[in-house]
Formats: sequence, structure tokens, C-alpha cells
Amino acid sequence: MLCREGKLSFLCFSAALIIALLPDLVFRLELVNDSEYFQNIWLIYFLQYGFCNFLLPFLFSGFEYQVALRSMLLGYVVGLGITIFSFALPSWQMFGAYMASLAIFHYSEFLSIAWASPASLSIDSFVLNHSIAYGIAASFSWIEYVIERHFYPEMKIASFISYFGLILAILGEVLRKTAIFTAKNNFNHLVQSEKKKDHVLVTHGIYAIFRHPSYVGWFYWAIGTQLILQNPLSLLGYIISSWRFFHDRILLEELMLWNFFGDAYVEYQKKVPTGLPFISGNKINL
Repeated sequence: MLCREGKLSFLCFSAALIIALLPDLVFRLELVNDSEYFQNIWLIYFLQYGFCNFLLPFLFSGFEYQVALRSMLLGYVVGLGITIFSFALPSWQMFGAYMASLAIFHYSEFLSIAWASPASLSIDSFVLNHSIAYGIAASFSWIEYVIERHFYPEMKIASFISYFGLILAILGEVLRKTAIFTAKNNFNHLVQSEKKKDHVLVTHGIYAIFRHPSYVGWFYWAIGTQLILQNPLSLLGYIISSWRFFHDRILLEELMLWNFFGDAYVEYQKKVPTGLPFISGNKINL
């Protein structure tokens, strides 16, 4: 059952998404002419988003305000992404698809936890402040896209590669969320150093195929985003940095899981792979 904060986030996300799509809808219904639309479009978006931000402090406070603020931002980005994908110049369209994919990923992280494991829900569940390295990598990919588009605009026109990346990102997203809903209260964004009373070893469903399906999903989603953008430099950087991050994270997490579950986890390790290429995990020899 979706908790109160989850319902609030969904309401704000959906409202912001609809609001962001309104200018394009008005134009498509031919309620404004071309010149008027293009002269004022960014001002319209700025005023819309500014007005929504102005209202939020009067409607919510504390944790609910923080949830509403982030949900509205992500919903608005999805709306802008859809608009850019369907309406912008061909060399910008896949950036719109990327925007939507990025915002949906972060919002769905929060919504999934709000539904599957509400006890562990926090602002960090949006994973927007994942790490400094994550922010730098994302920023570099945006800069790379803009620079390459400026000098080689044909390089950024939608192709088999970008659509393959979109499919890969969607599949990675689905895999990660499947892992969250399968693990339920046993899932946490942080590696746990102490075993909770209700913490059990999950080995069924998607966990019978991969030991770390949430990491597998995130890994391929991240690669997919750079294929969407057709960013060769960022693609290589994302593959290397993501692999190193999950390699180290799995080593630490599996040590904790061995401490929690002992022989049961060792037997599980023998039967099920991590799911990530060239990562075998923390092998414990008893």
C-alpha cells in the first residue's frame, strides 16, 4: 500500500508533468501562432515552474514540502523532456528522451520505496544526491552532448544506437524496480552494517537469477542513458566508473550479508551469479 508521502509525491509529480505539457498542447491546438509560441516559450516555462514553487510553501511544510518540491521538479523535467523529444529540432530530440528517462528513474526510486518499504523512506530515496562523482558524471555528459551537437549536429540525430539505448535504459529501470518490489522491506539504498530483526535473505524471483539485480538494473540503465545521447566519451566513462563503483559496493555488501546469514549466503553465492560482467563478488571460503 502506498504511504501518505508516496501519494503526495505522485500527485505533485503528475500535476507538474501535466503543467509542463500544457504550452505544447496549447500550440498543437493552434490557440497561438508560431511566432508568439517560440518567442515566449521559455518565459512561459519559467513562470509556470516559478509559480508552482511559490505555492508549495503555503501548501506543505517539513518533510512533505521536501517531497513535493522534488516530485514537482522531476515531473516538470519529464514534461519538458517529452516536449523536446516530440517538438524540438532533430539534434535535440534524444536529449529530451534522456531528460525524461533520468527524471523518471529518480522519481520512481522514491515511489518504489514509498510502496515497497515505507519504513526506510527518506528524502535520500530520490537518489538525487547520490554522490559528487555521480553529479560530475551527469554534468560532463550534458556538456559533451552540447559541444558535440554544436560542431557535429548530425551526430545527435536519433539513430539505432540512441533507440537501443532507450530500450536498454527502460529494461534496466524495470529490472531495478522489480528487485525493489521483490525484496520489499529487505531493500535499502545504503549498505547495512547491522541486521534488522525482520531482515531475511531474499533468494526468490529475480534474486534467483541475479544476486544483485538492483545493481544490474542501475548499471545498464546508466549505460543506456549515454547511448541515448550518443556520447562516446561519457559512455566509456560511465562503463568504467559504474563497474568500479558496483565492484567495490558488492564486495562490502556481501561481507555484511555473510555476517548476517552465514552459510546460507555462501550457498546462495555458489548457485547465483552477481549479474554484472566480470564481478564475482566477495567469495568466502569456509
